[in-house]
Amino acid sequence: MSWIREVTCQVKGWRVARARWRADMERFKVEQRAARKSGKWPENPGPPPTGFALLPWLLMGMGSFSNLLQGETPNPWIGGLGLFTFNSLYIYVTFRSFVKEAREARSTKVALVLMGLVTCGLALGYGGSWLYFFPLLGLATGAALRGPRVGQIGLGLTALAAAVSFFRAGWDAVNVAYGTFLSTMVTAAILSLSEAVRELRAAREELARRAVEKERLRFSRDLHDLLGHTLSVIVVKSEAARRLAPRDLDAALTQITDIESVGRQALTEIREAVTGYREGSLTTELDRARSALSAASVDPVVRQSGAPLTPQNEALLGWVVREAVTNVVRHSGATRCEITVEGVPNGQVRLTVTDDGTGTGASATGLAEGIGGTGLKGLTERLAAAGGSLRAGPSPRGGFTVTAELPVEAADLASAADLASSSVATAPREP
Repeated sequence: MSWIREVTCQVKGWRVARARWRADMERFKVEQRAARKSGKWPENPGPPPTGFALLPWLLMGMGSFSNLLQGETPNPWIGGLGLFTFNSLYIYVTFRSFVKEAREARSTKVALVLMGLVTCGLALGYGGSWLYFFPLLGLATGAALRGPRVGQIGLGLTALAAAVSFFRAGWDAVNVAYGTFLSTMVTAAILSLSEAVRELRAAREELARRAVEKERLRFSRDLHDLLGHTLSVIVVKSEAARRLAPRDLDAALTQITDIESVGRQALTEIREAVTGYREGSLTTELDRARSALSAASVDPVVRQSGAPLTPQNEALLGWVVREAVTNVVRHSGATRCEITVEGVPNGQVRLTVTDDGTGTGASATGLAEGIGGTGLKGLTERLAAAGGSLRAGPSPRGGFTVTAELPVEAADLASAADLASSSVATAPREP
């Protein structure tokens, strides 16, 4: 019965992948429409390809299926079984071809070899339209075996297709061989290029995040130097005022006046220095959340995707992560917590924090409908001032879910910052 569970899990995985692919496609279409209106082409190259992109090519086998239905194929039960086996292996290989670990697994290569044997058997046994399974085999081969040896493999597969087709169809084998070679090489080239583009894009985003982190680290050192110098001056002048006070009050008052002047100047410089730098990094908050959850014996699962966010959005989402994770650690009794940051089709970024806790602790804190606790209420006001929203409540499958959404292109958040200053005490702080 274990194989039945494996098949069930595989089918569920395909359904989840299909739903994710459709959502990505819808988001990409929305971005394309918005880009056409604005006259700027979006940087996002679209959703990553999946096995669903290769399924329509199975229509090439409709000729063989038609022959089976019309009774033109001898031993139809053998042909039907071969057709079913080939299609099953094709779906298995193509879906695994878009996951690097699965693509490089031995089971994928074994399935590809079985596909080749089934293709040769059907082509030798029936010929005709059954020969067009070779281009399908080439397509699956190109998707699964990307790399420096794909050219040699493509030529070998083309030679095999040409030999079998020549034996069954004479010079018509040229078309089959050409289709096999083309499908193998073009599929491998397109998917390899797409994968390289996405890896470069991810690397660029990571470099941008690291550059921001490096700049913040540099600024913290500069701020330390500034405060160190200013406080040293204040200490020296304070000591001088203390020594002069018993015998020369006017000189002591002069030193105190200088202390006031230095303090005011330092306050002005610090305010100017921290402008635009006090927003926290969402990546840093996610790392802290992962560490806090692990320390509380909660399994953390963190997923982050989409375009880089503005500093204001990172600050707001960082507060939400901090508050939600604190609630999970203190109240939920959960064993698993998932944190997801992703773009949504309506031009917003969504943060979701979900746990599998009992929810008893959350209920005990007196949750209002959709919004719970003083901290979450304060965050709701902040996000609303920035054009976003915050929802919190029990999950349908158990546990608790906090969902925050913000516009990707946030407007001026001065009003949100003012509101945040009035309720900043509600957000959890680092010790």
